[in-house]
Amino acid sequence: MNSDQDGVRLQKVLSRAGVASRRAAEDLIAQGRVKVDGDVVTEFGRRVDPDNAVIHVDDVRVVVREGLVYLAFNKPRGVHTTMSDDRGRPCVGDFLRGRDERLFHVGRLDAETEGLLLITNDGDLAHRLMHPSFTVDKTYLAEVPGPVPRTIGRQLRDGIELEDGPVQVDAFRVVDTSGGRAMVEVVLHEGRNHIVRRLLAAVDLPVRKLVRTQIGDVHLGNQRSGSLRALTRQEVGSLFAVVDL
Repeated sequence: MNSDQDGVRLQKVLSRAGVASRRAAEDLIAQGRVKVDGDVVTEFGRRVDPDNAVIHVDDVRVVVREGLVYLAFNKPRGVHTTMSDDRGRPCVGDFLRGRDERLFHVGRLDAETEGLLLITNDGDLAHRLMHPSFTVDKTYLAEVPGPVPRTIGRQLRDGIELEDGPVQVDAFRVVDTSGGRAMVEVVLHEGRNHIVRRLLAAVDLPVRKLVRTQIGDVHLGNQRSGSLRALTRQEVGSLFAVVDL
């Protein structure tokens, strides 16, 4: 592409992406806070191809391609992580009916697990988030029998041998203990099936309830069960950063 004749002016692209007004975008460019394909841009006349240019503002990737959707879904218990189900069981696709985009879920949660599931139509990002070479932390809150022995945390961080190989948690803590139950937080980047349930069962902590509360820097927060929300620009940029996009 000839950047002088083709494409769209950079400040217009930033404005369309919701970064700032065109005038404020010009200020960002003048301050050297905008990069295109890795290079700082300071001239207002720069034109870019929104479908192919990689643009960062303050080192945060900005999505400028039109039509891309990034959603956080709070999956309820009993909902299957599929876009359709030939047995008529409730599934993720039921919550996306009426949308024009061809969306898909990033990874899976088993039917009995609740919580954060990312949904998008950005195949490049989804592929990298699911690829084992990129270590994206995922945080879970599990209800287990209590009290939890004090040695469990070190045991999980040192690693547990499961039938399909060893696994280590990145972090573990007891959030609350009351009577015969405890709430524990588990952080790991593994993506194997039922990994949290199998891991805790291996240390005699069978899971009674499991919720995924965080993926990377995207938090579930107080989002209502069964609801969808658009990720913020900062959240999308953080996902790009963790998978080197």
